[in-house]
Amino acid sequence: MQEAVPQTVETPSLFRRFWTDYLRRHRGSMVVAFLLMTLEGSTLALISWMLKPLFDRVFVGREEGAIWWVGGAIFCIFLLRALTLVAGRSLLTRISLGISTLMQRDLLAHIMLLDGRFFRDNPPGALIERVQGDTIAVQGVWATLITGATRDIIALFMLFAVAVTIDPVWTVAALIGAPILIAPAALVQRYIRRKVAQSRVNASARATRLDEVLHGIASIRLNRAEDVQNRRFGEIVDRIRQAEVKVAATSVVIPALTDIVTGIGFVSVLALGGAQVMEGERSVGDFMAFFSALALAFQPMRRLGTLAGSWQTAAASLERIYQVLDTRPTIRSGPRKAPPEETSIRLEDVWLSYEGHTVLHGLSFAAEAGRTTALVGPSGAGKSTVFNLLTRMVDPDRGQVLLGGVPVSDYDLGVLRDQFSTVAQEAALFDESLRENVLMGRPDAGPDALARALDAAHVTEFASIQPLGLDQPVGPRGSSLSGGQRQRVAIARAILRDAPVLLLDEATSALDTASERLVQDALDRLSRGRTTLVIAHRLSTIRNADKIVVIEAGRVVEEGSHDQLMAKGGAYARLVALQFGEDT
Repeated sequence: MQEAVPQTVETPSLFRRFWTDYLRRHRGSMVVAFLLMTLEGSTLALISWMLKPLFDRVFVGREEGAIWWVGGAIFCIFLLRALTLVAGRSLLTRISLGISTLMQRDLLAHIMLLDGRFFRDNPPGALIERVQGDTIAVQGVWATLITGATRDIIALFMLFAVAVTIDPVWTVAALIGAPILIAPAALVQRYIRRKVAQSRVNASARATRLDEVLHGIASIRLNRAEDVQNRRFGEIVDRIRQAEVKVAATSVVIPALTDIVTGIGFVSVLALGGAQVMEGERSVGDFMAFFSALALAFQPMRRLGTLAGSWQTAAASLERIYQVLDTRPTIRSGPRKAPPEETSIRLEDVWLSYEGHTVLHGLSFAAEAGRTTALVGPSGAGKSTVFNLLTRMVDPDRGQVLLGGVPVSDYDLGVLRDQFSTVAQEAALFDESLRENVLMGRPDAGPDALARALDAAHVTEFASIQPLGLDQPVGPRGSSLSGGQRQRVAIARAILRDAPVLLLDEATSALDTASERLVQDALDRLSRGRTTLVIAHRLSTIRNADKIVVIEAGRVVEEGSHDQLMAKGGAYARLVALQFGEDT
């Protein structure tokens, strides 16, 4: 899905919000940094000012004693410049890194509160780019703006103060070409903002494509689709290149115009001031101090001219960051803090649509507390959606989902989700140790409880042969483990969690026959006396379920025990016949 270019927000309002949310807490450090940069910027003006006694008293007046105090003063100015540079940059780097880190944490914390609809509209690569790419862009640009712009503005102010002190008329002559910059600057700012926004959107597309390619590398190779994927990736990076070339080309317009304005100023001052010096109205020292102030102002002016692109880069990234932070979850926590008194499950006339496609059509069934209920049916029938409804990953369009006779929407989200231990089709493991992945189910579990869960899920068998045992990292997404091993880790996590309701979505689908028997035995013991909801395609695993609910096209078509449904000879019996070749 191609991410839309966000609607442009006024830059001042973005930076006001940025100040309120992130910068204001560092205002003490920023005041110190500002004072240091004021000193650094002032040194250029002091150097320029010292040229007046250098020429008038040393070169023209030939005062020998002046050489030492003028030279010593100039050395002290450069020493002050070096010290303030190091101290100011170090402090600002610490501030900018702190802001970037906090923004990344805020973004991830907020993203984890959002619901399924947000993640359908925003693929992982796009979100990674926002959490990482955009915050780093803001950090880098912010450091440039603060260390560069503030220092240069102060330097310009002080240099022009020196110039005005020497001769206000010369100063006006130096600025005679400045109005040339006004209209182009406004046009350049708008153009760069638009192109940077497009570039950031394409950067998200690049991250998404990389995520897909790297996780689907085996499929790409087997289908010999390398050229296709290279071409598609190339199209994305070409769009980024084109946008960034246009930004770079446009960004130099202001510096180029600044050169022209500076040239006009130099010629004007030379024509006016040079004549006055030759006529003896002004000293050589006056002219050289003024001319050096003008020359030293040239580079800060040029650098400030290049900041149009940096400013708009920061604005575009901030806009994308706040676009995520301003997204509100559609699923809100309920007021009930108490857990359910019992754990029966009931769905009453539940309807649900995704993007205009109806998934559930008035689904109704009940699962008794302490019993095992299995959901079976063809792929796409809506079985996994039931789990999402129970845990409120999604809310129904209409109808009710109840746990313990109470609508799940009434429960506090944390309290509700504490009632479930879940094992999904694809085990969600993280690039941490085996121990940490299992303890994710209950971080405060003691060694004995952990050992029992590992034994019950048969994780101990393969953990014991790992070089680091339970401290062995499992790799990104559990890549160093086999599919069956990953599933057993997920089952151990669910066993350790020991919640009153057990949700099993094809929990043994990735296991070989021997492992399946072992784990199924552990799950059978775990589910005794516990409300258990099972999704199964391997119908052999749910023969002993207390109730089997057959779902087709989002509707319940049959329910009963295995024997009852086989006797009916209906939809369930046909599924069994297809899977086992039984003559029903």
